[in-house]
Formats: sequence, C-alpha cells, structure tokens
Amino acid sequence: MGGSQSREGLELSDSEYSDEEKEESQEHAEDRSPQVSAKTLDEVDSRLQALKLKYPSNASPSPQKPKVDLRNAVKLYLHIGGNTPKAKWVVSEKLSYYKFVKKLKIDDEDEYEEDELRRGEGFWVLKIGEKISVRVSSDLQMKFFGEQRRVDFVDRGVWALKFFVDEEYRGFVTKFQDFLFENVYGLRATEENKLKIYGKEFIGWVKPEESDDAMWEDADDGEWKAPDKRPVDFPERESQDLLEEFEEAATGGGIQSLALGALDNSFLVSDSGVQVVKNFSHGIHGKGVYVKFDDNNLGSSSGNSATPKKGLLMRGETNMMLMSPLKGGKSPTTGLRQLDIETGKIVTEWKFAKDGVDITMKDITSDSKGSQLDPSESTFLGLDNNNLCQWDMRDRKGVVQKIADANPPVLHWTQGHMFSRGTNFQCFATAGDGSIVVGSLDGKIRLYSRTSMRQAKTAFPGLGLPITSVDVTYDGKWVLGTTDTYLILICTLFTDKDGKTKTGFSGRMGNKIPAPRLLKLTPVDAHLAGDGNKFHAGHFSWVTESGKQEKHLVATVGKFSVIWNFQQVKNSVHHCYEKQQGLKSCYCYKIVLKDESIIESRFMHDKFAVGSSPEAPLVVATPMKVTSFSMSGKRR
Repeated sequence: MGGSQSREGLELSDSEYSDEEKEESQEHAEDRSPQVSAKTLDEVDSRLQALKLKYPSNASPSPQKPKVDLRNAVKLYLHIGGNTPKAKWVVSEKLSYYKFVKKLKIDDEDEYEEDELRRGEGFWVLKIGEKISVRVSSDLQMKFFGEQRRVDFVDRGVWALKFFVDEEYRGFVTKFQDFLFENVYGLRATEENKLKIYGKEFIGWVKPEESDDAMWEDADDGEWKAPDKRPVDFPERESQDLLEEFEEAATGGGIQSLALGALDNSFLVSDSGVQVVKNFSHGIHGKGVYVKFDDNNLGSSSGNSATPKKGLLMRGETNMMLMSPLKGGKSPTTGLRQLDIETGKIVTEWKFAKDGVDITMKDITSDSKGSQLDPSESTFLGLDNNNLCQWDMRDRKGVVQKIADANPPVLHWTQGHMFSRGTNFQCFATAGDGSIVVGSLDGKIRLYSRTSMRQAKTAFPGLGLPITSVDVTYDGKWVLGTTDTYLILICTLFTDKDGKTKTGFSGRMGNKIPAPRLLKLTPVDAHLAGDGNKFHAGHFSWVTESGKQEKHLVATVGKFSVIWNFQQVKNSVHHCYEKQQGLKSCYCYKIVLKDESIIESRFMHDKFAVGSSPEAPLVVATPMKVTSFSMSGKRR
C-alpha cells in the first residue's frame, strides 16, 4: 500500500537468458563474436557481387537461413515477472529486424509505399520480426536509452530492442518520432510542416535541442537555489519516504471526488452524500459527520442526475457548489446545487442561463487558488466546449429563491465569452491572481488573464493528445497538462522587449518559448497499470501564499498514484535527460499502489506540512476508502 520507486529492469545482458538459451549460446560461437554493423555487411555484399563469381551448377545448395533484414538488425527482449522479485528481461529473438511500413488497417497483410497512398491516407506501423505489428503512437510508451542503444515499449507486454551500433539506434529514434508526427497530424515530418503545426514562436518545440532552457533555471529562487545559483539536485535514492498514516472506509462508499479544505475540514463527495473529515498535519480522518442526500434535498427541477460528480468549496469553506451531470454523467450540467455545510442542507438550486436562454457547463472552478477561503466570495468560473465565463450567485433583484420554489434562480453571467466554434474546451484551473489556464480536445493549452476571457494571451500547441486536466502554480510560472499517456509541464516565463520577466498570462511570449518537459511512466509501469488505464487529474501540491513554492506533482493512473519531485523535473542536468532525443522526458517518480482504481490523489494545503515532513500529506481516494500518506524527512 505504501510508496515505492518506479520499477524497471536496467541493463540488458546475455546473462539474463533462460537456462535453455544459455546452453544454446555456448553452442553458437557466432553469438560471442564482435557485432558487425548493417552498413559493413552491405559493403561486403556489394564487393562480392562486383566479383561476379561463378559456381558449378552441381554445387550443393547452401542451407536456408532465416529471412532477416540485416540493415535493421536488432535483438529483441521480453520483460517477464511483472513487479515480483523474479522480474527480469529474457531474450525473445537473438537476431531480429524492424521496419516501418504504411498500412490502411493494422491487421492487413498489404503494405504500401508512400507514393501509393493519397495524402493523409493510411498510417505508419512498426513491425519487429514476425512477433510485433503495432501502430506508431504514444500508446507504445516508448522510452529511449541512448547509452545502452536500447528502446523499451509496450505492446501486450513490455519489450526492449537492443541495437548493435549507435548510428542504427539514432536512426530508429528519428524515424519513430517522424512517423509519430505524421500519424498524428497527417503531414510529413518536415521542418516546414512542424512550423506549420506548432508556429514559428515554438521553435524549441520543433527542435528541442535548440530550446533555451535558461528560463527553467531562472524561474527558481529562494530555497530552491544553491549558493552558486546552480539548481539543487535531488538524487532518486535520497527522496523522501511515503508513510501511510490513515486508511478508513468511506461512509456510504461510492466516492466521486475530493474537496480538500485549507481550514479545519475536508469533504468526500459520494453518490449518496458528503462525508466531513478533519484535517490534521498527518492527513484527514473521519469526524463521524455525514450529510446524506435524499429525494427531498437533492431533487432537481432541471433534470440533473442525483449523483454529484464534483464539489466546489466557497465562502470561507462553509458552502459547497455541487455539480451533477445529465444523462448518467455523460452530458454537461444545466445547473448546480448549493449546500450549506454548517446546516447540512441544500439551500438553493441554481440554473445556468444567459440572455434568457438556458446553457450548459461541463466544469466549474474557483476564481483563484485561494478564493474558497474568502467568506464574502460569491463568484466562480464556468467552462463548456466553447464558453468561458464567470458566474455570480448574488441575484440582481436582491433576493435568492430557495430550492422549494418552482423556478430556480439564475446565476448572473458577469463576464466571459461564447466562442463561435472550434475551441473544444475540456478543463481549466486558476492561479493565485485569478489567471486562467484552459486545456482543449485538440491538445492546445491557452492562457487568459483574469481581466479578459475573450482572447488568450498565449496558446501553446498540442502534442497530439487531448488535454483532460490542467493545473497551474500559485505564481503562474508553471502549467501542468494531463493527457492519457503523459503529463506535460510548461514554463510560462518570458522576457519582454523592456527586459522585464513576465508570464504568458500577461502578454505574448515572443519567439523564444522554452520547450516543455514530459512526465511519463516507464514501459514496465505503464503495462502494470493495466490496459485502458489512463492518466487523469494531474495536480501540483497546494499553496495559497506568495513566495511559497510547490514541491511535488501527482497524478493517478489505474491503481497507481504517481508522484514527481517538482525541482527534479525542472533541473536541466537531471540524469533522466542525458542523451535524450526530442522533448525531455522524466521517469523518476514514486508510486502509491492501492487495491482498487483510484478516483483522485491530492496534496493537502501547504500549511499542514509541519514537523519533519517537507510536504503536506497526500490524500488518495478510491471508491470505498480514503488514505492519507505523510512524506517523511528521513533519507534512504
């Protein structure tokens, strides 16, 4: 149940053969001979052909050899044993080959040359011998090991390719990244097309090796800087332990979401009510208070389902806005219910409308990181596919109707914009000053100032996958986007024409936007997380005070809560980034494993980080349980 390091076999070696393979390797001297590159073999073959040697017609035919394309020769390994002590890599094929081919369907035998298909038709497939044929996509969870000339990936198991020379390894990596681009965007991976997709301002995204990482380093100050101004590194083995403090069954079960408070209490929103829990420096613990929903206090005149999916704390954490989607949770909602936590009663049902027309919202969030602590706060933000707006609970007539009234009151649209089409908003979050980050179905991440929701100050291009969740640090310097297979961390800082450092929420970032960094699972852990399990709800740890720095990031996938050290991810000389091609990817994390799928994982407010703990407790909710973990200060 506790925390663990990421699990992955490291070096591949022939000593990891099975017993049968060991015996076979002793019988074949060629397996002990030096490896010869495909280029050298091609030169030898060309010279032999040039000699035009003649052989007697009665010469006995040479024995048939396996058909192997030596130009793309690789050794194929398979990972077995999962996360058990017996886990290891075994050789699947001592000499295999790979090739990239274009197909119309993954199961078809037909392969096509590029000039045989129309533009955008077909897709690239990676074939390895006769065992693997899989579409080139981020679902493969490719991890590259430059020093080992090795590539790991997932395809109904965890595989590794070992290349014989550096040139062949680098060629494979380049081809894979180019064909991935083409599969995503339907365009060949030329520099011209990459600039067309990403924009000339994002040259660092097109050519990560040319990205200016100075902003990543300059963004850190105070406790994060060493005396000589170099970033502090946190070696993996010196990371803090995770110690389980509390685990208890949720009252009523069926937890849908967490609503963490920064004051005395936090709340577990379930399908039958809201459980009130007490905040401690070592986690959350039940108070025995449970606000149960029934037909009388959760009835809806707007057609919303009776199961809230989200609770938003407001007014000094004395009220909660409950959001219930339509049609079994698959459609946006047309209204909200306001729960008075002190009385345990739903006092008002609100309706979304503008200019007399009912509209829907798919998500709501606070005006800023700490606005739920303000007792006088009456506004919050709403999001739908093409709408970004602010709602006000203060009725313009001065009187707010109660839930028993026939016609629910209408929330007042105070500001925002209804975009005509094409934005496909999915999720949003706010910084400490109320700046807004919005993630979209096309993978774009847009930054809006709190004073204007009509036009984004900065729009970061997508990397091929929809953004399902976003978060932003209190100071607005860092944005975290969640996709199904990785997290994307973006630095929003830039220097304007007057030499002042600003964030992308306040102005256009110019043409030196630093490349993002990706946070990924190793292929072994991605496979262990299970088919169909995707990343969701990536978050920074929670601060609501200027000068405070978030220390960790957390996201969930299947039964895993995955935690990254924020400073380690930002460190440009972190060992994960050595000899990487393309965008830098970090694989150093800790895992919290539960016995059922995790609904949400969140760090408590920074004020609960006391004593020997460098971080506030982590709260992990599954449908039937909630568990708190403390991060100890001891070293491994």
